[in-house]
Amino acid sequence: MIASLKGVLSHKSIDHIIVDVHGIGCSIAVPLSTFYKLPDTGSQVRLVIHTHIAQDAVRLFGFLDYREKEIFQLLISISGIGPRLAINILSGISPEDLSEAISEGDLGRLVGIPGVGRKTAERMIFELKDKITKLIFDPDKIGTGYPGTLVKEDALSALINLGYKSSVAKDAVDKVSAKAVEKLTLEILLTKSLKILSGK
Repeated sequence: MIASLKGVLSHKSIDHIIVDVHGIGCSIAVPLSTFYKLPDTGSQVRLVIHTHIAQDAVRLFGFLDYREKEIFQLLISISGIGPRLAINILSGISPEDLSEAISEGDLGRLVGIPGVGRKTAERMIFELKDKITKLIFDPDKIGTGYPGTLVKEDALSALINLGYKSSVAKDAVDKVSAKAVEKLTLEILLTKSLKILSGK
């Protein structure tokens, strides 16, 4: 699973962008909120990535910050909302306005987003009311580049890729997280987890 990409922005359009990573051009769909903040083509860019595996293809969806990726993942957890619609939603409303509309049960505001019908809007309110409000206004996530839950997910993925069993890797990551007295970066979490796994 690709969690992030860093490379040269070789093409950008509203439909998709292409990031050249060591000679390989990666096509990535991004919301307008990310598109408008991208540098000029030829510049270095780093995106956090959601890798969507479908029956016929593997698609990459990119974001400039982890909070927006988390909102995207909340949206696609809802029946009837696929990755493309989730991108459209994030393109049509800011994270703060989306949270407000969902928390206040504002159907009219949600239905006003292209592609969102009444039933989809109702599901968004019912399923996300508590989750998205906590995500948007959690002080531990505001202004940070790496929310703790995502650090743990990426660390666990990295350890599994190194050959450790999922349950064993998760146990090590949870132990390090439980003892943490400061915000963990991915590097610190991996280093301490590997020490536990190696018995040092």
